[in-house]
Amino acid sequence: MKILLVSTIICLTITATQIASADKAYFAGGCFWCMEADFEKLPGVKDVVSGFTGGTLKNPTYNGNHEGHYEAVEITYDPEVVNYQGLLDHYWVNIDPFDARGQFCDKGHSYLSAIFVSNADEKRLAEQSRQKVVKEFSSLNVVTPILDASVFYPIKGNEAYHQNYYKNNPIRYNVYRWNCGRDKRLEEIWGDRVTHE
Repeated sequence: MKILLVSTIICLTITATQIASADKAYFAGGCFWCMEADFEKLPGVKDVVSGFTGGTLKNPTYNGNHEGHYEAVEITYDPEVVNYQGLLDHYWVNIDPFDARGQFCDKGHSYLSAIFVSNADEKRLAEQSRQKVVKEFSSLNVVTPILDASVFYPIKGNEAYHQNYYKNNPIRYNVYRWNCGRDKRLEEIWGDRVTHE
C-alpha cells in the first residue's frame, strides 16, 4: 500500500512539474494544418492546436464566420527543451514573410502571417527576430506583424477534424501541401534552413 501511495505521489508530482514547465505561444502562418505539422516536429513542442485568433468576433468557425481572425496555432512547449527564441527561429523558416495577401496558394486575411505575443519579453524577442529577417532580406518588404495575443479559439465540435489533419489524412494533406507550392517557395526563400521533411 505504501509503495502504491508513494508511486501515485511521484506521478502526480511529475505531472504537476510538467504542467508548470509548459508555456504557450501563438503563431499564424497560413494553413493551420501546415503550421501544426511543422511545429509538431520540433523537439520540446508538446502539443499544437489549430484555431483562430486576432479578431474580435466571438466563437469563430471555419465554415461559418471567422472574419477578422487569422488561422493560427497554439503551441504548448517545454521551455527547458526549446525556448521562445527557438520557436521564433522555427517559425520564420516555415512561412513566406513577404506575402501581403496570404500564404502560398491560400489568400485572404485569415491566411496572413503574424506573431502573437503575450508579454514584454516575447515582444522584445519577436521584434529582434523580425529585424534579423528584415536585415537579411533588405531588398524585400517583410509584412509579418507582431501583434498582442488575444483570445485563441480552438477548432472544435463538428469542425474538429481540422485538428491533426496531417496525421489523420496524410494523403490529402500531402497532395494539398504539394499543390499549394508551400515547400517549393520555402526552399526559394530559406534554402537549406527549411525544416519540412
